[in-house]
Amino acid sequence: MLTDILVSSLKLLTTFYITIVLLRFLFQLSRADFYNPISQFVVKATNPLVTPIRKVVPGIGAFDGASLVLAVLLQTLVFTVIALLAGAPVAIVTYVAWSAVIVLNLLVQIYFWAVIGMIILSWVAPGSYHPAAQLLHQITEPVMRPFRRLLPPLGGLDLSPILLFLVINVIQIIIARLADAVSLSRFWF
Repeated sequence: MLTDILVSSLKLLTTFYITIVLLRFLFQLSRADFYNPISQFVVKATNPLVTPIRKVVPGIGAFDGASLVLAVLLQTLVFTVIALLAGAPVAIVTYVAWSAVIVLNLLVQIYFWAVIGMIILSWVAPGSYHPAAQLLHQITEPVMRPFRRLLPPLGGLDLSPILLFLVINVIQIIIARLADAVSLSRFWF
């Protein structure tokens, strides 16, 4: 029972921190406002671990490979700790593959919830200047733009998120198949 509580807590805390690391990746990828207070929090919370990795894995333009590497490394560390707690053999290569799938799934989930947040904000507080609303807009707009070209607003209603949700659904199905391929779905999802 104590092991289950420890494993569950470890998963929760690590997923929370990896989400912050992935937000840093997305903020840089979408060139979000660096001076936004939320961006500043994300940078300060992740700098101690991202900066050393950045010396080995430099960024390419807006693509911050160090953040992705950190996310995969942290997830791999969690799998290793869980295996050690369970008394199972440690298989680092398998854990790295599992970690990549988990990180990819988390990125897709972040976009899903960011788009949901933008939809709700467009109904409740259109044109809001809140820092969180601005960041949501900045990270979702580059993804939404191609869908808006395909399906422009009709009578004041923007139906393009429906197309994005279809694409996200397809990506989630592919990720689920990847998870099945590396025997991960029964362990993590």
